[in-house]
Amino acid sequence: MSVNESTITSNSMKENRYSKVRTMTGVAMLSAVAYVLMFLEFAVPLMPSFIKMDFSELPALIGGFAYGPAAGVAICLIKNVIHLLNTQTGGVGELSNFILGAVFVFVAASIYKKAHSKVGAIIGSTIGAAIMAGISLITNYYIVYPIYTVFMPMDAIIGAYQIILPSVKNLWQCLLVFNVPFTFIKGMCSVIITFLVYKPLSPILKGER
Repeated sequence: MSVNESTITSNSMKENRYSKVRTMTGVAMLSAVAYVLMFLEFAVPLMPSFIKMDFSELPALIGGFAYGPAAGVAICLIKNVIHLLNTQTGGVGELSNFILGAVFVFVAASIYKKAHSKVGAIIGSTIGAAIMAGISLITNYYIVYPIYTVFMPMDAIIGAYQIILPSVKNLWQCLLVFNVPFTFIKGMCSVIITFLVYKPLSPILKGER
Protein backbone atom coordinates (compact mmCIF):
# COMPACT_ATOMS: atom_id res chain seq x y z
CA MET A 1 0.00 0.00 0.00
CA SER A 2 1.39 3.42 -0.96
CA VAL A 3 1.69 6.37 1.42
CA ASN A 4 -1.19 8.13 -0.32
CA GLU A 5 -3.43 5.06 -0.09
CA SER A 6 -2.54 4.64 3.56
CA THR A 7 -3.38 8.28 4.25
CA ILE A 8 -6.69 8.01 2.44
CA THR A 9 -7.59 4.84 4.38
CA SER A 10 -6.66 6.46 7.67
CA ASN A 11 -8.72 9.57 6.89
CA SER A 12 -11.65 7.40 5.85
CA MET A 13 -11.53 5.47 9.15
CA LYS A 14 -11.38 8.72 11.11
CA GLU A 15 -14.34 10.09 9.16
CA ASN A 16 -16.34 6.91 9.83
CA ARG A 17 -15.60 7.11 13.56
CA TYR A 18 -16.53 10.78 13.59
CA SER A 19 -19.77 10.01 11.74
CA LYS A 20 -20.73 7.29 14.24
CA VAL A 21 -19.98 9.52 17.22
CA ARG A 22 -21.94 12.37 15.64
CA THR A 23 -24.91 10.09 14.99
CA MET A 24 -24.85 8.67 18.53
CA THR A 25 -24.66 12.17 19.97
CA GLY A 26 -27.53 13.35 17.77
CA VAL A 27 -29.68 10.35 18.69
CA ALA A 28 -29.02 10.90 22.40
CA MET A 29 -29.87 14.60 22.14
CA LEU A 30 -33.06 14.02 20.16
CA SER A 31 -34.11 11.22 22.53
CA ALA A 32 -33.80 13.62 25.46
CA VAL A 33 -35.93 16.20 23.65
CA ALA A 34 -38.52 13.53 22.78
CA TYR A 35 -38.65 12.42 26.42
CA VAL A 36 -39.34 15.98 27.58
CA LEU A 37 -42.02 16.45 24.92
CA MET A 38 -43.88 13.39 26.25
CA PHE A 39 -44.69 15.44 29.35
CA LEU A 40 -45.96 18.41 27.35
CA GLU A 41 -49.22 16.72 26.46
CA PHE A 42 -52.56 18.47 26.24
CA ALA A 43 -56.22 17.68 25.68
CA VAL A 44 -57.81 18.40 22.32
CA PRO A 45 -61.39 19.33 21.42
CA LEU A 46 -63.84 16.61 20.40
CA MET A 47 -61.83 13.87 22.07
CA PRO A 48 -62.30 12.16 25.47
CA SER A 49 -60.23 13.78 28.22
CA PHE A 50 -57.98 10.71 28.63
CA ILE A 51 -56.65 11.08 25.07
CA LYS A 52 -53.82 13.59 24.89
CA MET A 53 -51.83 15.21 22.11
CA ASP A 54 -48.06 15.47 22.25
CA PHE A 55 -45.26 15.97 19.76
CA SER A 56 -42.76 13.42 21.06
CA GLU A 57 -42.54 11.76 17.61
CA LEU A 58 -41.18 15.01 16.19
CA PRO A 59 -37.52 14.49 17.29
CA ALA A 60 -37.66 10.86 16.10
CA LEU A 61 -38.89 11.94 12.68
CA ILE A 62 -36.14 14.55 12.44
CA GLY A 63 -33.58 11.95 13.52
CA GLY A 64 -34.91 9.47 10.99
CA PHE A 65 -34.51 11.95 8.18
CA ALA A 66 -31.04 13.05 9.34
CA TYR A 67 -29.50 9.71 10.33
CA GLY A 68 -31.70 7.02 8.80
CA PRO A 69 -34.68 4.81 9.79
CA ALA A 70 -32.81 2.84 12.47
CA ALA A 71 -31.83 6.02 14.30
CA GLY A 72 -35.44 7.23 14.27
CA VAL A 73 -36.64 3.94 15.75
CA ALA A 74 -33.86 4.10 18.36
CA ILE A 75 -35.09 7.52 19.48
CA CYS A 76 -38.62 6.15 19.87
CA LEU A 77 -37.27 3.26 21.94
CA ILE A 78 -34.99 5.34 24.18
CA LYS A 79 -37.61 7.95 25.05
CA ASN A 80 -40.13 5.27 26.05
CA VAL A 81 -37.63 3.21 28.05
CA ILE A 82 -36.72 6.32 30.04
CA HIS A 83 -40.39 7.23 30.42
CA LEU A 84 -41.03 3.88 32.11
CA LEU A 85 -39.56 5.53 35.22
CA ASN A 86 -42.64 7.77 35.26
CA THR A 87 -45.23 5.43 33.80
CA GLN A 88 -48.82 5.66 34.94
CA THR A 89 -50.00 2.81 32.72
CA GLY A 90 -47.81 -0.08 33.82
CA GLY A 91 -45.80 0.28 30.61
CA VAL A 92 -48.78 -0.23 28.31
CA GLY A 93 -48.83 3.38 27.18
CA GLU A 94 -45.10 3.33 26.51
CA LEU A 95 -45.37 0.08 24.53
CA SER A 96 -48.14 1.51 22.37
CA ASN A 97 -46.28 4.79 21.91
CA PHE A 98 -43.15 2.92 20.80
CA ILE A 99 -44.95 0.64 18.34
CA LEU A 100 -46.86 3.47 16.67
CA GLY A 101 -43.98 5.95 16.69
CA ALA A 102 -41.50 3.38 15.39
CA VAL A 103 -43.79 2.39 12.50
CA PHE A 104 -44.42 6.02 11.59
CA VAL A 105 -40.77 7.07 11.66
CA PHE A 106 -39.40 3.90 10.03
CA VAL A 107 -41.76 4.11 7.06
CA ALA A 108 -41.28 7.86 6.58
CA ALA A 109 -37.48 7.73 6.87
CA SER A 110 -37.16 4.61 4.69
CA ILE A 111 -39.07 6.19 1.83
CA TYR A 112 -37.14 9.45 2.25
CA LYS A 113 -33.86 7.50 2.13
CA LYS A 114 -34.81 6.02 -1.24
CA ALA A 115 -36.41 9.19 -2.62
CA HIS A 116 -34.12 11.79 -1.08
CA SER A 117 -36.16 14.89 -1.88
CA LYS A 118 -38.84 17.09 -0.41
CA VAL A 119 -41.48 15.19 -2.34
CA GLY A 120 -40.07 11.90 -1.06
CA ALA A 121 -40.22 13.19 2.50
CA ILE A 122 -43.83 14.33 2.09
CA ILE A 123 -44.92 11.03 0.54
CA GLY A 124 -43.04 8.97 3.12
CA SER A 125 -44.38 10.96 6.05
CA THR A 126 -47.97 10.80 4.82
CA ILE A 127 -47.79 7.05 4.22
CA GLY A 128 -46.11 6.57 7.60
CA ALA A 129 -48.83 8.56 9.36
CA ALA A 130 -51.55 6.59 7.57
CA ILE A 131 -50.01 3.23 8.48
CA MET A 132 -49.52 4.37 12.07
CA ALA A 133 -53.20 5.34 12.25
CA GLY A 134 -54.28 1.96 10.87
CA ILE A 135 -52.09 0.01 13.28
CA SER A 136 -53.39 2.12 16.20
CA LEU A 137 -56.83 0.60 15.61
CA ILE A 138 -55.41 -2.89 16.18
CA THR A 139 -53.08 -2.11 19.09
CA ASN A 140 -55.70 -0.07 20.93
CA TYR A 141 -58.44 -2.65 20.44
CA TYR A 142 -56.47 -5.76 21.33
CA ILE A 143 -53.79 -4.49 23.72
CA VAL A 144 -54.13 -1.00 25.17
CA TYR A 145 -57.82 -0.63 26.02
CA PRO A 146 -58.33 -4.16 27.39
CA ILE A 147 -55.52 -3.49 29.86
CA TYR A 148 -56.88 -0.03 30.65
CA THR A 149 -60.12 -1.69 31.83
CA VAL A 150 -58.20 -2.61 34.98
CA PHE A 151 -58.33 1.09 35.83
CA MET A 152 -61.53 2.13 34.06
CA PRO A 153 -64.53 -0.08 33.14
CA MET A 154 -65.15 -0.52 29.42
CA ASP A 155 -68.65 0.94 29.78
CA ALA A 156 -67.12 4.10 31.22
CA ILE A 157 -64.57 4.28 28.39
CA ILE A 158 -67.25 3.94 25.73
CA GLY A 159 -69.44 6.37 27.68
CA ALA A 160 -66.73 9.02 27.42
CA TYR A 161 -66.90 8.73 23.63
CA GLN A 162 -70.70 8.69 23.62
CA ILE A 163 -70.80 12.03 25.41
CA ILE A 164 -69.23 13.49 22.27
CA LEU A 165 -70.97 11.24 19.71
CA PRO A 166 -73.91 9.22 21.11
CA SER A 167 -74.20 7.08 17.97
CA VAL A 168 -71.04 5.05 18.69
CA LYS A 169 -72.02 1.75 20.29
CA ASN A 170 -68.84 -0.23 20.93
CA LEU A 171 -65.08 0.14 21.31
CA TRP A 172 -64.35 -0.67 17.67
CA GLN A 173 -66.58 2.17 16.49
CA CYS A 174 -65.08 4.54 19.05
CA LEU A 175 -61.55 3.82 17.87
CA LEU A 176 -62.45 3.98 14.19
CA VAL A 177 -64.31 7.28 14.47
CA PHE A 178 -62.08 9.04 17.00
CA ASN A 179 -58.66 7.45 17.52
CA VAL A 180 -57.69 6.60 13.95
CA PRO A 181 -58.24 10.13 12.57
CA PHE A 182 -56.66 11.61 15.71
CA THR A 183 -53.54 9.46 15.30
CA PHE A 184 -53.20 10.41 11.65
CA ILE A 185 -53.61 14.12 12.39
CA LYS A 186 -51.11 13.84 15.25
CA GLY A 187 -48.58 12.33 12.87
CA MET A 188 -49.17 14.98 10.24
CA CYS A 189 -48.74 17.75 12.82
CA SER A 190 -45.25 16.38 13.52
CA VAL A 191 -44.63 16.28 9.77
CA ILE A 192 -45.58 19.95 9.34
CA ILE A 193 -43.33 21.06 12.18
CA THR A 194 -40.49 18.89 10.84
CA PHE A 195 -40.68 20.61 7.48
CA LEU A 196 -40.50 23.99 9.20
CA VAL A 197 -37.43 23.20 11.30
CA TYR A 198 -35.53 20.45 9.47
CA LYS A 199 -33.72 22.57 6.90
CA PRO A 200 -32.00 24.87 9.45
CA LEU A 201 -31.36 21.94 11.84
CA SER A 202 -30.01 19.49 9.26
CA PRO A 203 -26.50 21.02 8.89
CA ILE A 204 -26.10 21.07 12.67
CA LEU A 205 -27.24 17.47 13.10
CA LYS A 206 -24.98 16.29 10.28
CA GLY A 207 -21.96 18.24 11.53
CA GLU A 208 -21.84 20.51 8.52
CA ARG A 209 -21.90 23.67 10.57
